[in-house]
Amino acid sequence: MATIVFNHHHHQNSLIVFKDNTSVSTLKTLSTNPVGDSKELADLLTAWKLMCEAGHMAATYEANRTICRYVHSTSRGHEAIQIATGLQLKPWDYVSPYYRDDAMLLAMGFTPYELMLQLLAKADDPFSGGRSYYCHPNNQRPDRPQIPHQSSATGMQVIPATGMAQGLQYLENTKSPHLKTGPNGELPVVVCVLGDASVTEGEVSEALQFAVLKHLPIIYLVEDNNWGISATAEEVRAMDAYEYAAGFKGLERMRVDGSDFTASYAAMETAIGYVRQERKPILVQANVPLLGHHTSGVRKEWYRTEDDLNKHIAEDPLPKLRSLLMKHGIADAILEELDIIAANDVLHAFEHAVEAPDPTRESFMDHVFAPTTITEERGERTPAGKQKVVMVDAALHAVEDILQNYPEAIFFGQDVGRRLGGVFREAATLGEKFGDHRVYNTAIQEAYIIGATTGLSAVGVKPIVEIQFADYIYPGFNQLVTEVAKSCYLSNGKFPVQALIRVPIGAYGGGGPYHSGSIESTLLSIKGIKVVYPSNAADMKGLMKAAFLDPNPVIMLEHKGLYWSKVPGTLEAMTIEPGADYILPLGKGTIVQSAHPRDIKQGNTMCIITYGMGVYWAKAAAKAFPGQITVVDLRTLYPLDEELIYSQVKLHGKCLVLTEEQLNSSFIQSLAGKIQGECFRYLDAPVAMIGAADLPAVPLNTGLEAEMLPSAEKVIKAVKELLEY
Repeated sequence: MATIVFNHHHHQNSLIVFKDNTSVSTLKTLSTNPVGDSKELADLLTAWKLMCEAGHMAATYEANRTICRYVHSTSRGHEAIQIATGLQLKPWDYVSPYYRDDAMLLAMGFTPYELMLQLLAKADDPFSGGRSYYCHPNNQRPDRPQIPHQSSATGMQVIPATGMAQGLQYLENTKSPHLKTGPNGELPVVVCVLGDASVTEGEVSEALQFAVLKHLPIIYLVEDNNWGISATAEEVRAMDAYEYAAGFKGLERMRVDGSDFTASYAAMETAIGYVRQERKPILVQANVPLLGHHTSGVRKEWYRTEDDLNKHIAEDPLPKLRSLLMKHGIADAILEELDIIAANDVLHAFEHAVEAPDPTRESFMDHVFAPTTITEERGERTPAGKQKVVMVDAALHAVEDILQNYPEAIFFGQDVGRRLGGVFREAATLGEKFGDHRVYNTAIQEAYIIGATTGLSAVGVKPIVEIQFADYIYPGFNQLVTEVAKSCYLSNGKFPVQALIRVPIGAYGGGGPYHSGSIESTLLSIKGIKVVYPSNAADMKGLMKAAFLDPNPVIMLEHKGLYWSKVPGTLEAMTIEPGADYILPLGKGTIVQSAHPRDIKQGNTMCIITYGMGVYWAKAAAKAFPGQITVVDLRTLYPLDEELIYSQVKLHGKCLVLTEEQLNSSFIQSLAGKIQGECFRYLDAPVAMIGAADLPAVPLNTGLEAEMLPSAEKVIKAVKELLEY
């Protein structure tokens, strides 16, 4: 296989040679040549000043623990590799740092004052407005590298970061105007930083696999200090990140002494150059000492021995850099002067940060969601001369319209590519029409499918993804909760995640325990996402487009039993297909059947509040009570059309809430409580509830399934009791 050779700016006589080999070290040589020119010397002095700043920041925080009361970590021991990386990144690059990377942020141009505003959770914290921890940055400033929302969950950032690289590759290949490049067309790279202890997370493996498979332009920088809080490397890992990377065929890798600034600079120069030129991934393992605490709340003296601390102190990058600078003629007095300047700058910044105002308490609800422009129904819902379509075709046509009109849109997931087009044919023909670069299969990796949307959205791609069955979404919940749902709020509104996540759901007659489940209550426990659940073809098409255009993450729950209207009693899920311009805003329920005004006046009516398959059980049951039943289809579960719900409950005085889910602790049970609280004075009977039996799974046998699930007959019984109350 071809060998790739790079020359180094900082080490003119050195070569670093890579070979695509899964067992032999790919870092062949790393120069230790002396500094050669004034530019290099200036860079070393810059690194010295930044290291001094980082050290004084850590010391200041330690000396003021009562003021710095929010949990934080610092870069002490990791500064060399961090500064070497930060100094070489460009404003058109994308970075996903981790919670110990304050020295890297300094090197990228952020000031001690800016970082301290986040440390102290101040209103002017430029990253999160006082909402997130120290060194959890995000940035859209055009003069610095771009940084999306960063979470604390170790290893979880690897999937969103890989999603950024996936998005950049798509923008590059399609020559999109959304691609940010350098003044001479230099292409962007992604740098994802993580600690070695997090490499054992399964989601790291999903990301590495995807990056290697797709040849994505990303650098995985692993800062390895041999500790995972109080656990040593020997206790918890069979191999380090460099050795682990050998299992991913095609993933280039190198090791470097991350406490040596010149070695670190050379390694990162090579890695960045390789990815910028070759557009392939690489992993860099940087061995570093841990000189600070794990965090301010988990202190090193609690679990580290004196011998271990001394061993790490011997690798302190600051005296190493001082020694190198003095060896090349820089007087100790000059270094001391720079250190004093850094100390004074840090002290001045800290004093000002302490005095900065806190966030106003009234702002605590800001930026849960980004505002959407889709607030009114528009377009033609029932155009003349059109045929009825099944729900699955309405969904298919909606996605086709989206892909046709929005070149930044892509669609991926398990089996949605051209060969099958989805196990329910919900993506049929899209691969052929739009190409494998826009509609494609993924491996079985729900975490990646969901989490990548965070990174894709951050670079300007608009992802539509699919989880094949609702029952299998749970491996993706970590990403959904940790990354997707929190991004807008914790970035102070800068990084909402525009993502449409399609999830086939529900029982459809013999689907069994792992293909019939309902998950809406679990989803609705996550704040920061929207949940849609259409019950017919027209709503499916209109809501699909509104969900795509919404700048926030939207879960589209699509009932498998309604896809083809094959379940008895669901033919009305087929409707005239709306026009291509039809959009139905989220958060708007509808009345699909109204009680007769005469019966309402006589006080003999009630309303059924439901969604999905429940609409058809309710309509079937209503036939037994002509003129007495109003059926409300929620259509969107969050945001919820509370105005419509409460108005109907107050009008009728009696209400039944109906769901396919197991009832106990469900969304519908919570809704019943809300109705009881808001409409108590108007109720003529307690709010009734119907849901599935509280079993751990839907049984395979159709007779047992029928016993578990609601039905028209069960609804009729409950309606009769409620009307007679």
